Amino acid sequence: MLQSLGWEDLGERRRAVRLSGSSYEYILSEKVGEKKNVGLITLNRPKALNALCDGLMSEVGDAINKFELDESVGAIVITGSEKAFAAGADIKEMQNNTYAMIARGGLLKNWGRVAQCKKPVIAAVNGYALGGGCELSMMCDIIYAGEKAKFGQPEIAIGTIPGAGGTQRLTRVVGKSKAMEMCLTGNQVTAQEAEKMGLVSKIFPPDQLVQEAIKLGEKISSHSQLIVALCKEAVNTAYETTLQEGLHFEKKIFDATFATEDRKEGMTAFVEKRPPKFTNK
Repeated sequence: MLQSLGWEDLGERRRAVRLSGSSYEYILSEKVGEKKNVGLITLNRPKALNALCDGLMSEVGDAINKFELDESVGAIVITGSEKAFAAGADIKEMQNNTYAMIARGGLLKNWGRVAQCKKPVIAAVNGYALGGGCELSMMCDIIYAGEKAKFGQPEIAIGTIPGAGGTQRLTRVVGKSKAMEMCLTGNQVTAQEAEKMGLVSKIFPPDQLVQEAIKLGEKISSHSQLIVALCKEAVNTAYETTLQEGLHFEKKIFDATFATEDRKEGMTAFVEKRPPKFTNK
């Protein structure tokens, strides 16, 4: 595992150079869609079934940063291959860590960026989404799955527990009983089971999945980025607070939209029966 507490390691220096450029070692990043308004991040470690090493997650974070700053991008899609979205965290990289090393904050330090993104992030999951892969999909705002996708938190089988939000996000989405069963047994669930549990929004044939996720991203990107960000924040507040706190927050955000030019344009366009021309202001 590359040292994560300093810049002395040559591998870290090389990684910094890669991140400052446009090409990556572990992912592919591009703008897609008819209007090139959707950012597409493809996990690209096929021999390791897209195992989530520190380098890969650093690159995902860097790509998220770039898309978030790009005013032409309204939504982001993260996907893997048809065989694996991500089969888990890189166990070989973690194997020799100690409690003291982890307590200093070196492990999983780059994993929170996806969940912090202000723009909507869509996970397009084909194949295995296990351990860290399942956690990464849950960091996204919407999960589309291929018909053969499988989700699971198998950490219990290797003597540990989910460490990137698995016990927390899964419980909030599917409830205590299902989350307990998945986390305590390590059993996998199919895409169809995941949809019934509310973990997955829609299921598609594997070869159509990414394109359907991009279509969703294009639909979201057609709206005001400013209002979309506010709406995402309101939904996340419902996910994390009580009903009364959420209702209070929603009302404040709703009121705030009336201070925006895009709210005025959207309502005016509706009354005039024409498409709105949002300016993200």
